[in-house]
Amino acid sequence: MQPRRQRLPAPWSGPRGPRPTAPLLALLLLLAPVAAPAGSGDPDDPGQPQDAGVPRRLLQQAARAALHFFNFRSGSPSALRVLAEVQEGRAWINPKEGCKVHVVFSTERYNPEEGEGRLGKCSARVFFKNQKPRPTINVTCTRLIEKKKRQQEDYLLYKQMKQLKNPLEIVSIPDNHGHIDPSLRLIWDLAFLGSSYVMWEMTTQVSHYYLAQLTSVRQWKTNDDTIDFDYTVLLHELSTQEIIPCRIHLVWYPGKPLKVKYHCQELQTPEEASGTEEGSAVVPTELSNF
Repeated sequence: MQPRRQRLPAPWSGPRGPRPTAPLLALLLLLAPVAAPAGSGDPDDPGQPQDAGVPRRLLQQAARAALHFFNFRSGSPSALRVLAEVQEGRAWINPKEGCKVHVVFSTERYNPEEGEGRLGKCSARVFFKNQKPRPTINVTCTRLIEKKKRQQEDYLLYKQMKQLKNPLEIVSIPDNHGHIDPSLRLIWDLAFLGSSYVMWEMTTQVSHYYLAQLTSVRQWKTNDDTIDFDYTVLLHELSTQEIIPCRIHLVWYPGKPLKVKYHCQELQTPEEASGTEEGSAVVPTELSNF
């Protein structure tokens, strides 16, 4: 039976009157005045009106979107990054076009080794097209893990999955107690890698997704050298508290572009996308220093 989309309602404790709709409430929360550094006008687009007090929530939203895109384009489960801290940023808002954000932030390894601190720094330009998903992103990050070490870790993961006598068929990662068995951590990391593409494609200026759970995993035997599997994830949308099931098909081989197709239930415009075509729709990510 396919998992169904769930809604986790939050109590409304505001003044009397109609309860705000979820998108309006999310936008109000995102634009709440939170102190953040402001800068000069955008040199590439001087006609854009500048937001004098950039909300930190907007900078965090841009940083998360940039990391979703970066993780997917890296194609490496050993190089996954998460947001550590937003350091500075600027925003330019055009009511007809959307919102352009320039943000600098620090990152840390998704699976840090013992003793590792906050490593790596990224600079990103993110353009949110009003309320449309799939922001345009240009992101540059400093090296977080040596290329040779990353390649070795990726190949070890690849070798372990290829040596399995029987293809994997798994249900629920993490389990109902929030625990991920160490033997399944590699599967979770690969699923996180593929889900990064889906979360980037679905992100808007006010909607933010994170991977809550894998509810099924099925690996396929292939005639070539790739790792090929289907999995179903539950994505948690933070502003509306909705849980959205998505079916994802992933094809991976170390050092090659990740291929992803997906379908999410009950969205207004369900999409199926291929990770091999991402470069035609966005500003390319700068990975020369990765």
